Amino acid sequence: MRRGFFGMQQTVVRAVDGVSFSIAPGETLGIVGESGCGKSTTARAIVHLSPPTSGEVWFDGKRIDSMSERQMHPVRRDLQMIFQDPYASLNPRMTVGSIITEPMQIFGLHRARDRQLEAMRLMELVGLNPRFLNRYPHEFSGGQRQRIGVARALAVEPKLIVCDEPVSALDVSIQAQVINLLMDLQQQFGIAYMFIAHDLAVVRHIAHRVGVMYLGRIVELADARELYENPRHPYTQALLSAAPVPDPQSERNRQRIALKGEPPSPDQEYPGCPFLERCPIGEPMCGETVPPLEGVAHKTACLKAENDTA
Repeated sequence: MRRGFFGMQQTVVRAVDGVSFSIAPGETLGIVGESGCGKSTTARAIVHLSPPTSGEVWFDGKRIDSMSERQMHPVRRDLQMIFQDPYASLNPRMTVGSIITEPMQIFGLHRARDRQLEAMRLMELVGLNPRFLNRYPHEFSGGQRQRIGVARALAVEPKLIVCDEPVSALDVSIQAQVINLLMDLQQQFGIAYMFIAHDLAVVRHIAHRVGVMYLGRIVELADARELYENPRHPYTQALLSAAPVPDPQSERNRQRIALKGEPPSPDQEYPGCPFLERCPIGEPMCGETVPPLEGVAHKTACLKAENDTA
């Protein structure tokens, strides 16, 4: 708590607290967790849309969290973002050609007369008809608009693209097309992704490693296959048990883990594990200290989890 105008109390909310991870070139790191856990805030902090109030963000060997907007300008060419809403993320008054060529103009890429040709090449690359270059966003479907967003991000040849739930607003069949497109582009250009999503099946398909977030913290981080086959944190186990399985027999026989209570509020401080009140295996000692994220290849923030130490 702190005092504001007229002596009124203001609540300090720690949207993200103690998150630490790295992404290697050409790698996809998936971030999952329920709504409000801090996934999008983390993404916005990385790309400097919501500068963090503490901590450090390093990109390509440079610390960028304390950079001014002028200093960030050359960094933004290598660090792009695909947003969740394919409708709100595109300027309705600009044509597709203008949307895609604008980043080229900002960073001085290509000669002016060649930018339209480059935009057409990018449209074809992401599966759009180059003849639609002069159309406006409202003339496209949701999946097509998200492809425009992908083309815009690719226009400056970035090293890392932060994907903030890029398929959550799309139909299932369109989701698969966009996911496969992103994977093909990664193989072709060696782009690294930070991929945020609610759909565990989507993350399993695209990610090399997966981090599970709960109340602004990473509670488990491991190779995708290892995490899905051997979840250690009780929250991860509950998330995976709630995800549907495309096998009626297996779906009928498997046991779900029902979490009790409601997600804790980020405006409160917890002396111990914030998951304790909902944890099916929690003990009194868990409320005494915040568990650190420990382990080597498979990291877990749980006092009762058996972490690898070598």
